[in-house]
Amino acid sequence: MVIVDGPNFLIVPGDPQSHVILHVPHSSRVIPVDVRAKILLDDEQLRQELDEMTDSLTDSLATESANRANRKPWLFVNSLSRLVIDPERFPDERESMNEVGMGAVYTKTSAGEVLRLPSPTEEEALLKSYFHPYAAALSHLVGERLHANGVVTIVDVHSYRPIAHPNGINHNQQRPALCIGTDQFHTPEKLITGLKQAFQGIGSIVENEPYGGTYVPLDYYEKDSAVSSVMAEIRADTFLNPNLSINEGFEKVVSALSQFVDQI
Repeated sequence: MVIVDGPNFLIVPGDPQSHVILHVPHSSRVIPVDVRAKILLDDEQLRQELDEMTDSLTDSLATESANRANRKPWLFVNSLSRLVIDPERFPDERESMNEVGMGAVYTKTSAGEVLRLPSPTEEEALLKSYFHPYAAALSHLVGERLHANGVVTIVDVHSYRPIAHPNGINHNQQRPALCIGTDQFHTPEKLITGLKQAFQGIGSIVENEPYGGTYVPLDYYEKDSAVSSVMAEIRADTFLNPNLSINEGFEKVVSALSQFVDQI
């Protein structure tokens, strides 16, 4: 059963006894017409930007992994592109990506070109329409799972391109097959160890490089240690061809993620 609960997310229920939520924030290419109208790229430029910025088929990775797990985890998937809003950013001055125009509302492209020029009112409207409902819904799901099971584990499912974007803050860092993103408060060592064990056959593994951190709803962030989280940032070429179609590694990554879910 799939429950569509809001303007930009869907929730796929898991086993009632599962405390695991697979969070997939960047897999969609969908942009509402009114939001598209404010983006300054032409259609071909936008297609290229979506190719570069979308965590292509991570929703399929998560879905296949969930279906194979001994106890099916819950899925929370962003149904709109991160070019609408990026739900993983802080919506304020705490966000380090603001300096390159890629905070909660992107104003720059992956190459550093102008994506859009929103007024403060327009930016706030995007946050009100998309960011805050998304955050509230995910926080609510975490609360439900916490009430049902006493603990919650969020697995933040991402992919990243083999070549770094020009407009980034992580140049000259390693780009392993798996980057494990952690949080000092919310990531227990057993999650790091579990990911390393499950993904050891995929390739090199590094913590917090080239990407760091992991998603926790702000209602629980640095407040409740019963909410744990870890990010699985998978290099795209481990499961995708250059044209973004599935390659022979897809099955191995699905198996590794499913194995990790079973270990939690």
